[in-house]
Amino acid sequence: MTDSYLPITRPSSAPKQIKDIIKALGIVFGDIGTSPIYTLPAIFYLIRPSIENVIGVVSLIIWTLGLLVCIEYSWLAMSLSKKGEGGTIVLREILKSLLKSKSKVTLITFLSFIGISLFIGDGVITPAISILSAVEGLRYIPGLEYLKTATLVAVACLITFGLFMFQRKGVDAVSRTFGPIMVVWFLAILGSGFLAIIQYPFILNALNPYYGIKFVVTSGWVGFFILSGIILCATGVEALYADMGHLGRKPIQQAWGYVFIALIFTYLGQGAYLIQNPNSKIIIYEMFLGQVSWLYVPFLILSLMATVIASQAMISGIFSVIYQGITTQIMPMFKIEYTSSRMHSQVYIGFINWTLLCAVLFMIINFKESLNLAAAYGFAASGTMVITGIMMTSIFWLRKNKFKRILAGFLVSINVIFFASTLFKVKHGGYWSILIALIPLSIILIYVLGQAKVRSALQPVSLENFINIFSQAYSSTGRLCGTALFFVRDTQAISPYVHQAMFENGIIYEDNILVSVIQRDDPYGIIGFFKGEISSGLRIFEIHCGYMEVLNVENVLKNAGINAKVIFYGLDEIVTKNIFMRIFSAIKRLSPSFVQFHELPRNKLHGVVTVVHV
Repeated sequence: MTDSYLPITRPSSAPKQIKDIIKALGIVFGDIGTSPIYTLPAIFYLIRPSIENVIGVVSLIIWTLGLLVCIEYSWLAMSLSKKGEGGTIVLREILKSLLKSKSKVTLITFLSFIGISLFIGDGVITPAISILSAVEGLRYIPGLEYLKTATLVAVACLITFGLFMFQRKGVDAVSRTFGPIMVVWFLAILGSGFLAIIQYPFILNALNPYYGIKFVVTSGWVGFFILSGIILCATGVEALYADMGHLGRKPIQQAWGYVFIALIFTYLGQGAYLIQNPNSKIIIYEMFLGQVSWLYVPFLILSLMATVIASQAMISGIFSVIYQGITTQIMPMFKIEYTSSRMHSQVYIGFINWTLLCAVLFMIINFKESLNLAAAYGFAASGTMVITGIMMTSIFWLRKNKFKRILAGFLVSINVIFFASTLFKVKHGGYWSILIALIPLSIILIYVLGQAKVRSALQPVSLENFINIFSQAYSSTGRLCGTALFFVRDTQAISPYVHQAMFENGIIYEDNILVSVIQRDDPYGIIGFFKGEISSGLRIFEIHCGYMEVLNVENVLKNAGINAKVIFYGLDEIVTKNIFMRIFSAIKRLSPSFVQFHELPRNKLHGVVTVVHV
C-alpha cells in the first residue's frame, strides 16, 4: 500500500501584485507617461525632421529612459531607503548618519533644500504644460481646426481651476480609478506606436545607441542644446523614488517595466510617423487620428484625463513634500487638513493649493502654448536629478560600495550634461522655474536660520535647576485643581515661557506635565510614554514620532489617559533690526503655532508670550 499525497496549494499573490502595479501606474507614472505628448514636438520645433535627426533623437530618448530611469532611479536610488521610504529628505537623513563632519552635513542639508525647492518649481510647470498640451488636441477634431489660442488657454484655465478646487475633497475616493485610466492610456500609445513602426520598420535602428551618440557628435552645439529637449522624456522620474514608501519598491519597479515598453513603442512610432509626415506638429494626435480617426475623440478625452492625473500626482507630491518639511522643522507650519483615513500621505494645505493655482494659471496665460512652455521646462527637473545623483553617489562612496559608486558617478556626469544643456532654457522662460524655486528656498533658509537664532537668544533653564525651583514653589504656592500641559522642545532644557508661567505668574496646577514631541530618525511609528514623576506634581511625557508620520497629538494624549484642564505653549515676540529676522518674525506670526497646527482643543489653549531680542 502506497501513501498518496495531495498537492499543497497556497493562495496566489498574483491578484494583489496586479492590483499594486495598476495602482502604481495611476499614482507614480502620470507625468513621465504623458511626456510623449510634447517631447518630440518640442525638439522638432527647433530642428529639421530628417531621417538622421529623427533616428538620432529617438535613440537618445530611449537610452535616456534606460540609463536615468531604469538604472539610476529604478535600481540604484530605490536601493536606498529608510523603512521602505524614499525621496530627497530620506537621502539627507541617510547621509547625515554617515557623515562625521558638521560642514559636510551643512552642505548636504543645503543641497536637499535646493532639491526640494526645484521640485516645487518644477511642480508649477507640470500641470500647465500637461493640461495645455492635451487641450491643444481639440484642433484636430473636424470643425475645430481654427480654434483660437485664447480659447484653448481659457479651456485649459477652466480645467486647471476645477482640478485645484477638487483638492480639498481629497483624491482617495477617485484614486482607485487613476490606475485603470493609465492602463488604457499606456495600451493606447503602445498600440498606436506599434502600428506606426509596422509602416516604417527602419525606425528600429534607433534602438542602437550609436545613432544617438552620432547625432550629438555631428550636430555640435545644436546637438548639445537639443539635450535640453531630450530630458523632457524623463520629467516625473523623481516620483518613482519619492512614492516608494506609499506603494513599495517592487510594484513601482514592475509597473515601470510595462511603462518603459509602452514609452519605447510610442517614441519609435512617433519617430516613424514624423519621418513619413515631416510637417507634423503634435505628432501623437496626428498619428492616432491617421490610424483610427473614429476613436480620436475618445483618445483625446483619455489624454486629457491622463494629464489631469499627472497634474494631480504632482500637486499631491508637493503637499507631501511641504508636510515633510513641516514635520522636519525646515518649513513654517501651515494649516493642514487630512483628506483620507486610509492613506496617511493624503493631505490638503489650503494656502499652498491656492498659491499653486495662481502660479499654474499664470504660466498657462503667460506662455499660451505647450511648445513655449516646453522651452522653459526641464531645468528644475534636471537640477533635481543632479542633486539626487550627488547624494546617492556620496552614500555609495561612504558605504564603500565600489561598483555602485562608479556607476552612480557615471550617471551623475550624464545628469550634469543634461543640466548644463538646460541652462540655455533660462532666457527662454526657464528663469520662471528659478524664480518659483527661490521662494520656497528663501522661506526654508530664513525659517531654519531664524529658528537657530531664536533658540540661541533664548535662555532655557536646565531640568535640574527647574526641578529645584519647582519643588520649592509647588510646596509653598497655592495649587490650581486639575492637570496642565506645558509643551517644550527639549525636556532637558526647559523653555523660558514655562518658568515665566509657573514662577513669575504663579500658575501651578496639582498635576503639571511637560510634553515634548521628538522626531525619530526612521520614517514611521508613533509612541507616547511617561518618563516618570521627576518631582511631586511634575511629570514628563514624550511623544516619539517618525519624520514621515501624520501625528494626532490629541489621540496620543487621550490613549495615555491624559485629560488636561489647560494647555500652555510658548509664543515668541521677536524684537530685531535685522531685515531677515523681521521676515522670520512675520512668517512666525502668519503661521499657526505648534498646538494650533495639531488642532488641540482651542478652549484649553493658553499662549505665553516671551520677548526675544535678536
